[in-house]
Amino acid sequence: MMESNNLSRRTFVKKIAVASPAIMIIPSTALGREGNRSPSDKLNIAGIGVGGKGSSDIRDVSTENIVALCDVDDNHAAGTFERFPRAKKYKDFRIMLDEMDKEIDAVVVSTPDHTHAVASMRVIKQNKHLFCQKPLAHSIYETRMVTEAARKSKVQTQMGNQGHSSNEIRKLCEWIEDDAIGVIREVFAWSDRPVGGDPWSMFDVVSRPTDTPPIPATLDWDLWLGPVKYRPYHPCYAPTKWRSWLDFGTGAIGDMGCHILDPAFWALNLGQPTYVEATTTHWEPEISSETYPRAAIVRYQFPARGNRPSIHLTWFDGRLKPPIPEILESGDPLGGNGAMYIGEKGVILHGSHGAGNLRMYPESLAQDYKQPAQTIPRVKGGSDSHAQDWVRACKDGNPASSNFEYGGPLTEMVLLGVLAMRVKDRRLYWDPETMQIEGNDEANAIIHPTFREGWSL
Repeated sequence: MMESNNLSRRTFVKKIAVASPAIMIIPSTALGREGNRSPSDKLNIAGIGVGGKGSSDIRDVSTENIVALCDVDDNHAAGTFERFPRAKKYKDFRIMLDEMDKEIDAVVVSTPDHTHAVASMRVIKQNKHLFCQKPLAHSIYETRMVTEAARKSKVQTQMGNQGHSSNEIRKLCEWIEDDAIGVIREVFAWSDRPVGGDPWSMFDVVSRPTDTPPIPATLDWDLWLGPVKYRPYHPCYAPTKWRSWLDFGTGAIGDMGCHILDPAFWALNLGQPTYVEATTTHWEPEISSETYPRAAIVRYQFPARGNRPSIHLTWFDGRLKPPIPEILESGDPLGGNGAMYIGEKGVILHGSHGAGNLRMYPESLAQDYKQPAQTIPRVKGGSDSHAQDWVRACKDGNPASSNFEYGGPLTEMVLLGVLAMRVKDRRLYWDPETMQIEGNDEANAIIHPTFREGWSL
């Protein structure tokens, strides 16, 4: 979709039944219609990580043939297994992809963050279309490798930031292109996570647990760990509380940034920042070396691009919020998750997941504003059809809304915020060509992690 990081935003946006095991499953490639499938043909789809969010991801593509399901925890995935009784069941995605290589057309990856890349790369190497939950990977290096592999393979991809298919995010892009609030030099974004609510309510665990409860009989713990260094099983990691641990998740910004920062990344054509820095609530090394903080502030500086000036973007999480401009002093709430664009003539606010609850201030500006023409094609069904947009792409060959050419760079930008939180109180100067932080070995080691023996990209 994007031939160069230097494309203007306007140019970029314009480019943009279940089978029984007893029956032979015929893949689309065997029908001689590679790249020219009839829209009525059904894909043969497999799922990797089908409990939790993976359950709804598989449900969203159940218009197609769900032929195989893989999860390391039979109990966590039980609901999905029951819903698709004829799909073949696996614990190891590598075995599934090898045994069913000729039968699977496309794969949905909804595992915890730390296994996104190893699963996705295996899918791409076997030339299967791929839908992967956000963030695209656990590290910047993994993200870049998966993005490049997808580009070379020509498979159809989609990242699971469903708001990118919404009508609201397209309207925001059109407003900003139309100079609705004037020149924008500052953006604020915030999330109420990680404070409170499962799976974030694990802050009674302040460091790595020392007790070693038995591994549930339904769980293959070694496969759950995948490429990361071995540690004993504990329920504070799996199946739901992994997001807060450095080895497994990417914290609040990694989880919500691909939703909340997506509109700014697209509408302002942000690209990659010059530098990023963060301050957090962590102060004890034992804790900060294991988990993400209760709250953080991350500051990005983006260079000027085309006719747009440099932009300062600040992220707040843990229920911290930005200062409220005078124009909003009437008490209009910012909400638990969202973003705010400060322009010379006014302010734009929106919520999470693709610029929902989009609005403009002052009210007089909004009332007098003449809506611009729709220059960006809409996704039929909007954000509710994000997965179906990928299904459509697999069939007609036209890229999905958040394919990896877009989702990859967005994830890299978000993960730079994660990096700044882990190497906090330092300004990190980023070179996207070399994927290195200038003069910081600690940060560079996090960018390119070491995999456990037996695992690789």
